[in-house]
Amino acid sequence: MPQQDYKATHPDFEQYAEDHTTPESDLFHRLYRETHLKTMYPRMISGHLQGQFLRMLSKTMQPETILEIGTFTGYSTINLAMGLADDGVLHTIDSNMESVDIGRKYFIEAGVADKIETHIGNALIIIPTIMDSFDLVFIDADKENYLKYYKMLIDNVNPGAVILADNAFWDGRVFNKKSTDKETLGIQEFNDYVQNDRRVENILLPLRDGLMMMRKL
Repeated sequence: MPQQDYKATHPDFEQYAEDHTTPESDLFHRLYRETHLKTMYPRMISGHLQGQFLRMLSKTMQPETILEIGTFTGYSTINLAMGLADDGVLHTIDSNMESVDIGRKYFIEAGVADKIETHIGNALIIIPTIMDSFDLVFIDADKENYLKYYKMLIDNVNPGAVILADNAFWDGRVFNKKSTDKETLGIQEFNDYVQNDRRVENILLPLRDGLMMMRKL
């Protein structure tokens, strides 16, 4: 994955936002640092601003069921799980066991391990095996399959459910209408489809690398 060279906001604005956001806890700081020490593409981690957004949204909704496609080292997983209802469950899917293993001890330390069901493998195969409807979905995985995930899930989320999709700007490559890159095309196709889907209302937030937020009507 190429290094990010596009930012939706000026760095000064992003730093000001960081400075005026609830500080990152020691647990998340250590997970962030370990991710940068032990993984090849640490920029895949959600990070402080997005993590805080996910946690506050989840705490506001208090969902019974969450689906996360793309665990990585679990930064977003923990934030989402912190807002679950008392008897809620979060299903998280990733194809890389090594990156998921980094996060497991943090799941325990954060007190959410018993609410997290981890699935390792191909999300397109795993999703149909999870017999549940969802209140909150976070998609942050292989970009060429975003639309496939969305189409699989949109009829299996509860009315009022929120679906989030990360990297909706894809480092600014979404602006390249002549791109032949499958990941760029995947994001472009997904964004356009959501914009025209009358089953949802949506907003594309200029947070991090673009966060598409959809609410099922």
